[in-house]
This record gives sequence, C-alpha cells and structure tokens, in this order.
Amino acid sequence: MNITMNIDCTPEEARRFMGLPDMAPLHDLYLDKMKEAMTNGITPDVLENMMRSWGPMGEMGMNTWRQMVDQMTGTAKS
Repeated sequence: MNITMNIDCTPEEARRFMGLPDMAPLHDLYLDKMKEAMTNGITPDVLENMMRSWGPMGEMGMNTWRQMVDQMTGTAKS
C-alpha cells in the first residue's frame, strides 16, 4: 500500500516543522565578513587562513599545497 501526501508550505515553515535551527543570523554574519574582506582586499594571510580551514585535511593539505607551489617556482628548500 502506498500513501502520498502533499504539503503546501514555505521553506521557513518546513524548517520549523522539522525542528531545524534558524541559520539566517549566521548566514548574515558570514556575508558581512565576506563583504568586508572584498572591500578591504584579500591579503595573502587571509587567503592562507581560509585555505587552511576550508581545504581538505586542514594543515596537512596546506603543507602539501605549499610544497607543490615551492617546487613549481623553484623556491623549495633543499
């Protein structure tokens, strides 16, 4: 036996019904930080910190990436 039910609701109503948290304040904060970074310019330090936290394997991934760039540019330490 199959039962089909159609529910007409907004995404906000569905979120509340499912008991999911309201992420709008966090999203707004994230957008404000990104706008600030774009307005002030992205420095190499900011870019490196973003890659560390967002990149695969965090610090280990960043070190692998740095080694690859160093080898390509000839600045690798012997």
